[in-house]
Amino acid sequence: MGTGRFLIHPFRKTGAMSETTPSSGAVSIPPSIARYRKLLLATAGLGGLLYGIDVGIIAGALPYLEATSGLKPEQLSIIVAAVLLGSLISALFAGLIADVIGRRWLMAIAGITFVVSIPLIATSQGFEPLLFGRLLQGISAGLIGVVVPLYLAECLGASNRGKGTGIFQWLLTLGIVAAALIAMWFSLSVDEVTKNQGTAEQILAVKNSAWRNIFWASLPPGILFVIGSLLLSESPRWLHRRGRTEAARQALLRSRTPAEAEAELAVMTATSLTSDEKHSRGSLFQRRYIVPFLLACSILACTQATGINSILGYNATILLQAGLGDVQAHWGYVIMTTVNFLLTIGGVLLVDRKGRKFLLSLGCAGIIVSLGLVGVLFQRTEAQRVDVREALQAQVTAEQSASVSFDQAAADKLLASAGEAGTAINGKPTTLIIIYSYGDFRSATAVVRSDDAAAKPLTIARDASLPANAVVAFFSNPAGNLEAARSAPLKIEHALITPIPSVTNGWLTALALFSFMAFFAVGPGVCVWLALSELMPTRIRSNGMSIALLVNQAVSTTIAATFLPTVGAYGYSTMFFAFAGFTVIYFLIAAFLLPETKGRTLEEIEQHFAKRP
Repeated sequence: MGTGRFLIHPFRKTGAMSETTPSSGAVSIPPSIARYRKLLLATAGLGGLLYGIDVGIIAGALPYLEATSGLKPEQLSIIVAAVLLGSLISALFAGLIADVIGRRWLMAIAGITFVVSIPLIATSQGFEPLLFGRLLQGISAGLIGVVVPLYLAECLGASNRGKGTGIFQWLLTLGIVAAALIAMWFSLSVDEVTKNQGTAEQILAVKNSAWRNIFWASLPPGILFVIGSLLLSESPRWLHRRGRTEAARQALLRSRTPAEAEAELAVMTATSLTSDEKHSRGSLFQRRYIVPFLLACSILACTQATGINSILGYNATILLQAGLGDVQAHWGYVIMTTVNFLLTIGGVLLVDRKGRKFLLSLGCAGIIVSLGLVGVLFQRTEAQRVDVREALQAQVTAEQSASVSFDQAAADKLLASAGEAGTAINGKPTTLIIIYSYGDFRSATAVVRSDDAAAKPLTIARDASLPANAVVAFFSNPAGNLEAARSAPLKIEHALITPIPSVTNGWLTALALFSFMAFFAVGPGVCVWLALSELMPTRIRSNGMSIALLVNQAVSTTIAATFLPTVGAYGYSTMFFAFAGFTVIYFLIAAFLLPETKGRTLEEIEQHFAKRP
């Protein structure tokens, strides 16, 4: 009992986590424990819901905010980016704060921050309160993204830790869907007034009410999350690390039987003694710390390298280029987000049965095949595309702006200037997308079709293209010089005319993307939060999770900054093949380096990494 090593076995569940015993069979769970477990999962789920709402709420509110607030475009850009800034700042310090005040109190603070942000935003009459409210939303999101998975990992038993963290991810996707549905609900009232030929004042009033009510509607989940957080116990592992053994025992007894609580407490004590944490400040570069930390960071980086954020963000544009019409492309996005939401349920149900390693390996394998298929479908079409940048560069005005109409006649004229390659697709329906830059900052127009009679001219202007300020500029291009860009000439980097594939090709591409989303939801979507929280040893878990999330954000920002230039220079096929290549690395890590953590306590996982090869 001195070292506790007899308690650690990589292939055997400890008594603390099992609801059966060899001698007695099934153990009846007292109603109070069952209720507390439901409260814990429900509260964590609400945290995921808030995270999703934080991310998605502005998309539906922005058109009405733009129409009624009187804010300048650069101010609106800051409002949109404020959540990202707040999230990055709070994620950086969330682990340290969680170590100082505890996980439970930080969850409550995150919820209170969200609740306070809503009236600030919904009642704002100017830029400053709106900005402050959005910053608070971002701070809330960053805190929740660190502390809720951290709390779940330290509080849930090994037999249901995967399900609990999966519920966080599932309701995160629900939060994004909920934000879209809330916006759609209020858009109906705007549409009703418009159809009934309301006056300009009436339409303005209903739009003003719409964006404010969109935010008000997200308030109840925040209040429930705060209440739930205050009803929970503190993390038993946080309490135990501070020498509050009795408090840790009482926290365990709320969700475990006495036998389970005592067994798990013994494992905590044994691990604490063997790692010499009570009287040592040994190097954090020990194998037990550095290997799981690097593994968790690798998994988070690879999750972003699948291209998930870019594929979601540019989904409609991708499907337009693949051959679908405008309405079909937007329906494709709706279907894709629905697939994400529904298949996450499957991941939640399977993660504690099949294990993290199996689901990540399966998900990565499916993602590789799906992305490869999308790349092949695009490659067939992009082999015929034509770059007419020189012809459009000649249309740039002295004010360094451009307005390009793109109907069939305009398309034929541009193609005629491209020589033999243009002649080959002259007269066929095509699409045009322009990638351009002012100095170090690149942008892209929407995709416009030559057979769309209602299409508006593509307009390029400096004010609408450049970041509003240095903060937004940093996230757009950390190495960019914003001041130089404000006087730099407009450069048309690529003006790509591509023959429109058949609708069949478009739907095949859509199906491949739906398949990508399904495999992502079942594998990385559910398991990434588990990897983040389970792999980190107790001593570095909170701060390690903060650093890993920053790595995650850095990879996401890098991909966002390189997506359009890569697509412009080499095509969508190259981008999707690159995403598939990164996912091959992900598969190798999941299949050969990641230990299976299903059914193992956090202490058992830590001991796994402490052993010599």
